[in-house]
Parts: sequence; structure tokens; C-alpha cells
Amino acid sequence: MSADWTWVYFDAHGETMAGGSLVTRGFPTQSDAENYLGESWKELLARGVESVTLRHGDGVVYGPMSLRAPE
Repeated sequence: MSADWTWVYFDAHGETMAGGSLVTRGFPTQSDAENYLGESWKELLARGVESVTLRHGDGVVYGPMSLRAPE
């Protein structure tokens, strides 16, 4: 099974974030990728990630999606 479901992370200005402790490896399924985000979104916010986009291969599945609760 390939690992081509990936998250792209964005800061408050919409700039792509990478490196550090952000997970850049791919996930084998959409469910695995979404489970990771469900378990990690608070930690990502604490690191300055404001929104994410889910990609499958070269295509965007959805996003950017805010990690903050609607006001």
C-alpha cells in the first residue's frame, strides 16, 4: 500500500510550514491521515499551525481547513 495521503501545514499568514517536528511522511489511507490530525490538532496549533490541507498524490482532497473552532 502506498503512503500518498499527506498534510500540508499553513501558518496564520497562509504560508506553508515544514520541518521541525511536523509530520511530513505520507499515510497509507485517508482514514489514517485524518486519525493523525484528530489526535494531533491541538499540538499542531501550539506549534503555530493554523490550517491544513489534505493531499492525495498531487491532488487536493480538501482544505485549507482551520484548526480553530468556529467562533
